[in-house]
Amino acid sequence: MKSLLAEHSKLAIAGEQIAILEHGQSGHFNLIPFQQKLEAAGLYPLQPTSLEVFQVNVGKMCNQVCRHCHVDAGPDRKEIMSKETMQLCLDALKNNPSLTTVDITGGAPEMNPHFRWFVEAIKKLERHIIVRCNLTIILANKKYNDLPEFYKEHQVEVVSSLPFYTQDRTDRQRGNGVFDDSIKALQMLNAIGYGLEETGLILNLVYNPAGAFLPPSQLALEKEYKTALSKQYGIAFNNLFAITNLPISRFLDYLLQSGNYEKYMEKLLIAYNPFAAANVMCRNTISVGWDGYLYDCDFNQMLDLKMAGSHNHIAHFNTEKLYNRNIIVGQHCYGCTAGAGSSCGGAVA
Repeated sequence: MKSLLAEHSKLAIAGEQIAILEHGQSGHFNLIPFQQKLEAAGLYPLQPTSLEVFQVNVGKMCNQVCRHCHVDAGPDRKEIMSKETMQLCLDALKNNPSLTTVDITGGAPEMNPHFRWFVEAIKKLERHIIVRCNLTIILANKKYNDLPEFYKEHQVEVVSSLPFYTQDRTDRQRGNGVFDDSIKALQMLNAIGYGLEETGLILNLVYNPAGAFLPPSQLALEKEYKTALSKQYGIAFNNLFAITNLPISRFLDYLLQSGNYEKYMEKLLIAYNPFAAANVMCRNTISVGWDGYLYDCDFNQMLDLKMAGSHNHIAHFNTEKLYNRNIIVGQHCYGCTAGAGSSCGGAVA
Protein backbone atom coordinates (compact mmCIF):
# COMPACT_ATOMS: atom_id res chain seq x y z
CA MET A 1 0.00 0.00 0.00
CA LYS A 2 2.86 2.35 0.83
CA SER A 3 4.46 2.02 -2.60
CA LEU A 4 1.10 2.45 -4.34
CA LEU A 5 0.31 5.54 -2.29
CA ALA A 6 3.72 7.06 -2.94
CA GLU A 7 3.31 6.49 -6.69
CA HIS A 8 -0.13 8.07 -6.76
CA SER A 9 1.24 11.02 -4.78
CA LYS A 10 3.93 11.56 -7.40
CA LEU A 11 1.25 11.65 -10.07
CA ALA A 12 -0.68 14.24 -8.09
CA ILE A 13 2.43 16.37 -7.74
CA ALA A 14 2.90 16.22 -11.50
CA GLY A 15 -0.55 17.74 -11.83
CA GLU A 16 -2.28 14.63 -13.19
CA GLN A 17 -6.08 14.83 -13.10
CA ILE A 18 -6.62 11.34 -11.71
CA ALA A 19 -8.03 9.83 -8.56
CA ILE A 20 -5.13 9.46 -6.14
CA LEU A 21 -6.82 6.76 -4.10
CA GLU A 22 -8.59 3.87 -5.80
CA HIS A 23 -11.01 1.23 -4.56
CA GLY A 24 -9.28 -2.07 -4.22
CA GLN A 25 -7.71 -4.19 -1.52
CA SER A 26 -7.35 -1.16 0.74
CA GLY A 27 -11.06 -0.33 0.48
CA HIS A 28 -10.38 3.39 0.64
CA PHE A 29 -12.40 6.14 -0.98
CA ASN A 30 -12.00 7.67 -4.42
CA LEU A 31 -10.57 11.16 -4.49
CA ILE A 32 -12.53 12.79 -7.28
CA PRO A 33 -10.36 14.70 -9.76
CA PHE A 34 -10.46 18.39 -8.82
CA GLN A 35 -11.37 19.29 -12.39
CA GLN A 36 -14.67 17.41 -11.99
CA LYS A 37 -15.53 19.49 -8.93
CA LEU A 38 -14.95 22.67 -10.92
CA GLU A 39 -17.03 21.36 -13.81
CA ALA A 40 -19.95 20.62 -11.47
CA ALA A 41 -19.80 24.21 -10.20
CA GLY A 42 -19.56 25.68 -13.71
CA LEU A 43 -16.02 26.92 -13.02
CA TYR A 44 -14.01 24.83 -15.48
CA PRO A 45 -11.86 25.88 -17.15
CA LEU A 46 -10.88 28.16 -14.27
CA GLN A 47 -9.92 31.60 -15.56
CA PRO A 48 -8.73 34.91 -14.07
CA THR A 49 -11.20 37.53 -12.90
CA SER A 50 -8.51 40.24 -12.74
CA LEU A 51 -4.76 40.82 -12.56
CA GLU A 52 -4.14 42.62 -9.28
CA VAL A 53 -1.50 40.81 -7.22
CA PHE A 54 2.05 40.33 -8.47
CA GLN A 55 3.61 37.73 -6.18
CA VAL A 56 7.38 37.41 -6.53
CA ASN A 57 9.51 34.69 -4.97
CA VAL A 58 12.97 36.26 -4.77
CA GLY A 59 14.71 33.09 -3.58
CA LYS A 60 14.47 29.89 -1.57
CA MET A 61 17.28 30.68 0.89
CA CYS A 62 16.01 30.96 4.47
CA ASN A 63 17.45 31.07 7.98
CA GLN A 64 14.80 28.55 9.12
CA VAL A 65 13.71 25.04 8.17
CA CYS A 66 9.99 24.82 9.01
CA ARG A 67 8.16 21.50 9.01
CA HIS A 68 5.19 22.78 7.00
CA CYS A 69 7.18 24.80 4.44
CA HIS A 70 5.79 24.20 0.94
CA VAL A 71 8.82 25.98 -0.55
CA ASP A 72 11.25 23.52 1.05
CA ALA A 73 13.30 26.60 1.94
CA GLY A 74 16.40 26.55 4.11
CA PRO A 75 19.97 27.84 4.61
CA ASP A 76 21.35 25.43 2.00
CA ARG A 77 19.11 26.59 -0.87
CA LYS A 78 21.00 28.54 -3.53
CA GLU A 79 18.13 29.64 -5.78
CA ILE A 80 18.19 33.45 -5.72
CA MET A 81 16.49 35.89 -8.10
CA SER A 82 19.02 38.00 -9.99
CA LYS A 83 18.90 41.78 -10.26
CA GLU A 84 18.29 41.39 -14.00
CA THR A 85 15.18 39.29 -13.39
CA MET A 86 14.02 41.80 -10.79
CA GLN A 87 14.35 44.53 -13.41
CA LEU A 88 12.12 42.52 -15.75
CA CYS A 89 9.57 42.35 -12.94
CA LEU A 90 9.77 46.12 -12.54
CA ASP A 91 9.27 46.57 -16.28
CA ALA A 92 6.15 44.39 -16.16
CA LEU A 93 4.79 46.43 -13.24
CA LYS A 94 5.51 49.71 -14.99
CA ASN A 95 3.59 48.58 -18.07
CA ASN A 96 0.64 47.09 -16.16
CA PRO A 97 -0.96 49.53 -13.70
CA SER A 98 -3.69 47.00 -12.86
CA LEU A 99 -1.06 45.13 -10.82
CA THR A 100 -1.53 47.26 -7.73
CA THR A 101 0.01 44.95 -5.09
CA VAL A 102 3.45 43.34 -5.04
CA ASP A 103 3.72 40.40 -2.64
CA ILE A 104 7.40 39.53 -2.02
CA THR A 105 8.08 36.01 -0.75
CA GLY A 106 10.91 33.54 -0.20
CA GLY A 107 12.52 31.70 1.62
CA ALA A 108 13.39 34.67 3.69
CA PRO A 109 13.14 37.34 0.97
CA GLU A 110 15.40 39.68 2.93
CA MET A 111 18.33 37.29 2.29
CA ASN A 112 18.35 38.18 -1.40
CA PRO A 113 21.24 40.69 -1.78
CA HIS A 114 19.09 42.92 -4.00
CA PHE A 115 16.03 42.86 -1.74
CA ARG A 116 16.19 46.46 -0.50
CA TRP A 117 16.91 47.83 -3.96
CA PHE A 118 13.89 45.92 -5.26
CA VAL A 119 11.58 47.27 -2.55
CA GLU A 120 12.76 50.83 -3.16
CA ALA A 121 12.24 50.49 -6.91
CA ILE A 122 8.72 49.08 -6.45
CA LYS A 123 7.84 51.93 -4.10
CA LYS A 124 8.85 54.44 -6.78
CA LEU A 125 6.21 52.81 -8.98
CA GLU A 126 3.66 53.59 -6.25
CA ARG A 127 2.60 50.01 -5.64
CA HIS A 128 1.44 48.54 -2.34
CA ILE A 129 4.17 46.20 -1.06
CA ILE A 130 3.71 43.09 1.08
CA VAL A 131 6.75 41.29 2.49
CA ARG A 132 6.47 37.77 3.89
CA CYS A 133 8.86 38.17 6.83
CA ASN A 134 9.54 35.18 9.08
CA LEU A 135 10.34 37.55 11.99
CA THR A 136 13.47 35.71 13.16
CA ILE A 137 15.44 37.11 10.22
CA ILE A 138 15.31 40.50 11.97
CA LEU A 139 17.45 39.07 14.78
CA ALA A 140 19.50 36.63 12.71
CA ASN A 141 22.30 39.10 11.94
CA LYS A 142 23.10 42.74 12.70
CA LYS A 143 22.60 43.67 9.05
CA TYR A 144 18.92 42.79 9.41
CA ASN A 145 18.27 44.56 12.72
CA ASP A 146 17.05 47.73 11.00
CA LEU A 147 14.45 45.94 8.87
CA PRO A 148 11.53 47.33 10.91
CA GLU A 149 12.68 50.89 10.17
CA PHE A 150 13.22 50.02 6.50
CA TYR A 151 9.71 48.61 6.28
CA LYS A 152 8.25 51.68 7.95
CA GLU A 153 10.11 54.05 5.63
CA HIS A 154 8.59 52.35 2.60
CA GLN A 155 5.15 51.68 4.14
CA VAL A 156 5.55 47.94 3.65
CA GLU A 157 2.79 45.63 4.87
CA VAL A 158 4.45 42.91 6.94
CA VAL A 159 2.96 39.40 6.94
CA SER A 160 4.63 37.01 9.35
CA SER A 161 4.15 33.38 10.28
CA LEU A 162 3.52 32.60 13.93
CA PRO A 163 2.21 29.01 14.11
CA PHE A 164 0.73 29.57 17.57
CA TYR A 165 0.75 31.96 20.50
CA THR A 166 2.59 29.48 22.75
CA GLN A 167 6.25 28.54 22.72
CA ASP A 168 5.95 24.75 22.60
CA ARG A 169 3.71 24.56 19.54
CA THR A 170 5.65 27.19 17.62
CA ASP A 171 9.07 25.70 18.32
CA ARG A 172 7.87 22.19 17.42
CA GLN A 173 6.88 23.45 14.00
CA ARG A 174 9.66 25.95 13.30
CA GLY A 175 12.62 25.04 15.52
CA ASN A 176 13.95 25.69 19.01
CA GLY A 177 14.14 29.34 20.01
CA VAL A 178 11.95 30.54 17.13
CA PHE A 179 9.08 31.60 19.37
CA ASP A 180 11.23 33.81 21.64
CA ASP A 181 12.91 35.49 18.65
CA SER A 182 9.53 35.97 16.96
CA ILE A 183 8.16 37.69 20.06
CA LYS A 184 11.19 40.00 20.24
CA ALA A 185 10.79 40.87 16.54
CA LEU A 186 7.07 41.58 16.98
CA GLN A 187 7.86 43.86 19.89
CA MET A 188 10.39 45.71 17.72
CA LEU A 189 7.76 46.17 15.03
CA ASN A 190 5.18 47.34 17.58
CA ALA A 191 7.70 49.82 19.01
CA ILE A 192 7.77 51.78 15.75
CA GLY A 193 4.01 51.60 15.18
CA TYR A 194 3.39 48.35 13.30
CA GLY A 195 0.12 46.66 14.19
CA LEU A 196 -1.18 49.67 16.09
CA GLU A 197 -4.37 51.53 15.25
CA GLU A 198 -4.13 54.86 13.42
CA THR A 199 -0.51 54.34 12.28
CA GLY A 200 -1.32 52.79 8.91
CA LEU A 201 1.54 50.32 9.43
CA ILE A 202 0.02 46.90 8.79
CA LEU A 203 1.27 43.83 10.63
CA ASN A 204 -0.55 40.57 9.89
CA LEU A 205 0.20 37.13 11.32
CA VAL A 206 -0.18 33.72 9.70
CA TYR A 207 -1.38 30.50 11.33
CA ASN A 208 -0.65 27.10 9.77
CA PRO A 209 -1.93 23.89 11.38
CA ALA A 210 0.83 21.82 12.97
CA GLY A 211 -0.64 18.48 11.91
CA ALA A 212 -2.97 16.72 9.50
CA PHE A 213 -6.02 18.87 10.17
CA LEU A 214 -7.71 21.96 8.78
CA PRO A 215 -7.44 25.37 10.44
CA PRO A 216 -10.28 26.44 12.75
CA SER A 217 -12.38 29.56 12.20
CA GLN A 218 -10.04 32.37 11.24
CA LEU A 219 -12.07 35.00 13.10
CA ALA A 220 -12.26 32.98 16.33
CA LEU A 221 -8.56 32.13 16.19
CA GLU A 222 -7.66 35.78 15.59
CA LYS A 223 -9.46 36.73 18.79
CA GLU A 224 -7.52 34.06 20.70
CA TYR A 225 -4.19 35.28 19.30
CA LYS A 226 -4.92 38.92 20.07
CA THR A 227 -5.98 38.19 23.63
CA ALA A 228 -3.05 35.89 24.41
CA LEU A 229 -0.31 37.96 22.77
CA SER A 230 -1.57 41.21 24.27
CA LYS A 231 -1.93 39.80 27.78
CA GLN A 232 1.37 37.91 27.90
CA TYR A 233 3.68 40.03 25.75
CA GLY A 234 1.95 43.36 25.10
CA ILE A 235 1.89 42.60 21.37
CA ALA A 236 -0.66 44.01 18.93
CA PHE A 237 -1.29 43.10 15.28
CA ASN A 238 -3.91 43.81 12.64
CA ASN A 239 -5.20 40.53 11.20
CA LEU A 240 -4.59 36.80 11.43
CA PHE A 241 -4.53 34.69 8.26
CA ALA A 242 -5.39 31.02 8.75
CA ILE A 243 -3.81 29.10 5.87
CA THR A 244 -4.45 25.44 5.08
CA ASN A 245 -1.34 23.32 4.55
CA LEU A 246 -1.27 21.93 1.04
CA PRO A 247 -0.13 18.34 0.43
CA ILE A 248 3.13 19.28 -1.28
CA SER A 249 6.84 19.36 -0.38
CA ARG A 250 7.71 18.95 3.32
CA PHE A 251 4.10 18.72 4.43
CA LEU A 252 3.47 15.94 1.90
CA ASP A 253 6.53 14.11 3.24
CA TYR A 254 5.13 14.43 6.76
CA LEU A 255 1.72 13.11 5.67
CA LEU A 256 3.24 10.08 3.98
CA GLN A 257 5.71 9.28 6.75
CA SER A 258 3.08 9.63 9.47
CA GLY A 259 0.46 7.60 7.58
CA ASN A 260 -1.94 10.55 7.49
CA TYR A 261 -2.03 11.17 3.76
CA GLU A 262 -5.31 9.41 2.93
CA LYS A 263 -7.17 10.82 5.93
CA TYR A 264 -5.98 14.33 5.17
CA MET A 265 -7.00 14.18 1.52
CA GLU A 266 -10.39 12.82 2.59
CA LYS A 267 -10.81 15.78 4.95
CA LEU A 268 -10.04 18.19 2.11
CA LEU A 269 -12.51 16.48 -0.21
CA ILE A 270 -15.31 16.39 2.35
CA ALA A 271 -14.74 20.07 3.17
CA TYR A 272 -14.71 21.18 -0.50
CA ASN A 273 -16.58 24.48 -0.87
CA PRO A 274 -17.57 25.66 -4.40
CA PHE A 275 -17.88 29.25 -3.13
CA ALA A 276 -14.25 29.11 -2.00
CA ALA A 277 -13.31 27.63 -5.39
CA ALA A 278 -14.85 30.65 -7.13
CA ASN A 279 -12.66 32.99 -5.06
CA VAL A 280 -9.27 31.30 -5.06
CA MET A 281 -6.21 33.55 -5.23
CA CYS A 282 -5.05 32.28 -8.64
CA ARG A 283 -7.94 34.23 -10.21
CA ASN A 284 -6.35 37.61 -9.44
CA THR A 285 -2.68 36.72 -8.91
CA ILE A 286 0.41 36.17 -11.04
CA SER A 287 3.19 34.22 -9.33
CA VAL A 288 6.80 34.80 -10.43
CA GLY A 289 9.49 32.25 -9.63
CA TRP A 290 13.05 33.14 -8.65
CA ASP A 291 14.18 32.36 -12.23
CA GLY A 292 11.46 34.51 -13.82
CA TYR A 293 9.04 31.80 -14.87
CA LEU A 294 5.33 32.53 -14.36
CA TYR A 295 2.83 30.40 -12.47
CA ASP A 296 -0.86 30.60 -11.61
CA CYS A 297 -0.08 30.52 -7.88
CA ASP A 298 2.71 30.03 -5.39
CA PHE A 299 1.77 26.38 -4.88
CA ASN A 300 1.89 25.58 -8.60
CA GLN A 301 5.28 27.26 -8.59
CA MET A 302 6.59 24.80 -6.00
CA LEU A 303 5.26 21.91 -8.12
CA ASP A 304 6.92 23.40 -11.22
CA LEU A 305 3.53 23.67 -12.96
CA LYS A 306 4.37 26.60 -15.20
CA MET A 307 1.71 28.51 -17.05
CA ALA A 308 1.02 27.05 -20.44
CA GLY A 309 2.15 28.84 -23.60
CA SER A 310 5.00 31.05 -24.73
CA HIS A 311 4.11 33.84 -22.29
CA ASN A 312 5.22 31.89 -19.22
CA HIS A 313 8.36 33.91 -18.46
CA ILE A 314 8.60 37.44 -17.14
CA ALA A 315 10.66 38.40 -20.20
CA HIS A 316 7.56 37.74 -22.34
CA PHE A 317 4.91 39.22 -20.04
CA ASN A 318 1.71 39.62 -22.06
CA THR A 319 -1.26 41.05 -20.20
CA GLU A 320 -3.88 39.97 -22.73
CA LYS A 321 -2.69 36.36 -22.86
CA LEU A 322 -2.38 36.18 -19.07
CA TYR A 323 -5.87 37.54 -18.56
CA ASN A 324 -7.38 35.05 -21.03
CA ARG A 325 -5.44 31.98 -19.92
CA ASN A 326 -6.81 28.77 -18.41
CA ILE A 327 -5.48 28.26 -14.89
CA ILE A 328 -3.71 24.94 -14.29
CA VAL A 329 -5.33 22.94 -11.50
CA GLY A 330 -4.49 19.68 -9.74
CA GLN A 331 -5.43 17.57 -6.76
CA HIS A 332 -3.47 19.86 -4.43
CA CYS A 333 -6.06 22.57 -5.18
CA TYR A 334 -8.41 20.87 -2.73
CA GLY A 335 -6.30 22.57 -0.05
CA CYS A 336 -7.37 26.03 -1.25
CA THR A 337 -11.07 25.13 -1.46
CA ALA A 338 -11.68 23.29 1.80
CA GLY A 339 -14.06 24.87 4.32
CA ALA A 340 -13.68 28.64 4.30
CA GLY A 341 -11.03 28.26 1.62
CA SER A 342 -7.40 29.31 1.85
CA SER A 343 -5.08 31.74 0.13
CA CYS A 344 -1.93 33.67 0.94
CA GLY A 345 -4.31 36.18 2.52
CA GLY A 346 -6.10 33.61 4.67
CA ALA A 347 -9.69 32.42 4.37
CA VAL A 348 -11.55 33.43 1.20
CA ALA A 349 -15.15 32.59 2.20
